[in-house]
Amino acid sequence: MNNCNSFVNMASIGDFDPLNASIPATKVEITVSCRNLLDMDTFSKSDPICVLYTQGIGNKEWREFGRTEVIENTLNPEFVRKFILDYFFEERQNLRFDLYDVDSKSSNLSKHDFLGQAFCTLGEVVGSLGSRMEKPMVGIPGKKCGNIIVKAEEMGNCRESVMMQFCGNKLDKKDFFGKSDPFLVFYRSNEDGTFTICHKTEVVKNTLNPVWQAFKIPVRALCNGDYDRTIKIECYDWERDGSHDFIGEFTTSYRELSRGQSQFNVYEVINPKKKGKKKKYLNSGTVTLLSFLVDIEVTFLDYIKGGTQINFTVAIDFTASNGNPAQPTSLHYMSPYQMNAYAMALKAVGEIIQDYDSDKMFPALGFGAKLPPDGRVSHEFALNGNPQNPYCAGIDGVMEAYYQSLKSVCLYGPTNFSPVINHVARYAASVNDGSQYFVLLIITDGVISDMAQTKESIVNASCLPMSIIIVGVGPAEFDGKKHTHRCTNTHTCVSHTHAHTHTHTHTHTHTHTHSTEQMMTTVSCFSSAMIELDGDEVRISSRGRYAERDIVQVHRVPSVCSTARLPDAWSQIGRVLGALEYASQTKKLSASSL
Repeated sequence: MNNCNSFVNMASIGDFDPLNASIPATKVEITVSCRNLLDMDTFSKSDPICVLYTQGIGNKEWREFGRTEVIENTLNPEFVRKFILDYFFEERQNLRFDLYDVDSKSSNLSKHDFLGQAFCTLGEVVGSLGSRMEKPMVGIPGKKCGNIIVKAEEMGNCRESVMMQFCGNKLDKKDFFGKSDPFLVFYRSNEDGTFTICHKTEVVKNTLNPVWQAFKIPVRALCNGDYDRTIKIECYDWERDGSHDFIGEFTTSYRELSRGQSQFNVYEVINPKKKGKKKKYLNSGTVTLLSFLVDIEVTFLDYIKGGTQINFTVAIDFTASNGNPAQPTSLHYMSPYQMNAYAMALKAVGEIIQDYDSDKMFPALGFGAKLPPDGRVSHEFALNGNPQNPYCAGIDGVMEAYYQSLKSVCLYGPTNFSPVINHVARYAASVNDGSQYFVLLIITDGVISDMAQTKESIVNASCLPMSIIIVGVGPAEFDGKKHTHRCTNTHTCVSHTHAHTHTHTHTHTHTHTHSTEQMMTTVSCFSSAMIELDGDEVRISSRGRYAERDIVQVHRVPSVCSTARLPDAWSQIGRVLGALEYASQTKKLSASSL
């Protein structure tokens, strides 16, 4: 079957409405590898990482989509981590791949050496022969930056994952002063006869009889749901300089592996060169499957169909870092002509998530403001002014309560997430029969103050039936740039009453102003702070306790009110909706938690 045609047949122009499309026509998996990268290290080879950027519909702004893993000491990396993209054949979807030589643990790309970049469209990759595109990289004048190879494959709908464990026996000795340091590399076959890397085990040092750790992999990554597709497994002896010694290989399939531990799953590791040269050559050892456990992943929609009630709570950031609401530069500015950044994000996200809430009554909270009449600072107040009944009727009700709050409260600080997290956690803790699930949506500009308390609240909530989605507004902290606050002795509080704006000045010890011209104290950028909360890479911990599961997803919504490009906003919001399914699918809402 022609790969290109299989992509095109998945969607038609007549069926696509960019304003209402929340389910993509096709998901494709992008695999990246490179050849002959620049060598930026003096005593070793480069340690490359690939960063993918995408452009929004009708928007020239490049946004980071994701990063591969770092591969040490190689100029020809085969990245294991994939990029999953929504593919619409009727749209031009621009992609940019940037390569860096990683020199430290910093997530700031400016701290690393730039190796080159390549530009293409997703359609260009999909439409290439075998959906494989190779092109030279550019970006460093006067130097050849090597080539990038990008492969695309349509993802199957298989929802199974498999946990496997392997061991080796009597593998070839490769090290002169020791044994071997073996590891396995897994590849799935493609229709054109090539192979795509899909997993690497860890290295087991100095042994010919390794036992590798069990690992979990989606079946669609292993064979894309085709149980008879060839799976090739290569065994290597790890070398510090990246020139790993090939021990041997064998092939199998998902169907064969599914037999579990048996005589059928003991594989001879064969080195073709040795086999061709030595008549008495038998093998270079054996690899045995120790365990094979299949897990069918439950999705967000499965819980809905099963009768689980979804309860959404909205929490909005009313801190002074958002800027004076009377000024057009404020993220809370109430313009008579267009919605501000918070209102745009709230409406766009809310109109999607309200479909999953059966009664469509949303508790709506605010944090970081001074409340009338006494100016008390609150980090957990009802937007409708009724702490006993903070519920609002639908997103329109939340929007109205938000606007009314802006007219009465005083933006202050600090930015504390933990009180609103604890608020929802109290409700979640009262339900343990699986009948309800709670989702807290926090909309913020990203300047968090109570990181330690927030992490503790998240760890405590990780055993409860709840998830947290943090949506960022404004370009500053969410782009990884640093903005600052200036501490002074006065605080300007703006309240809106009808058509008049009144300015009140109160005296306090610490105050935040949004003027970037008066920068005094640098605050942590959003990206680094929120990476800690979004536990995709490292499980969040507090006081020596680790979260039982990852319950936080962080997403950035660009300042769509300034670009007025609603289709692009919907494209971004689709990722937030995906977070709800991601929370229960990839991250597994465990039955014990429900």
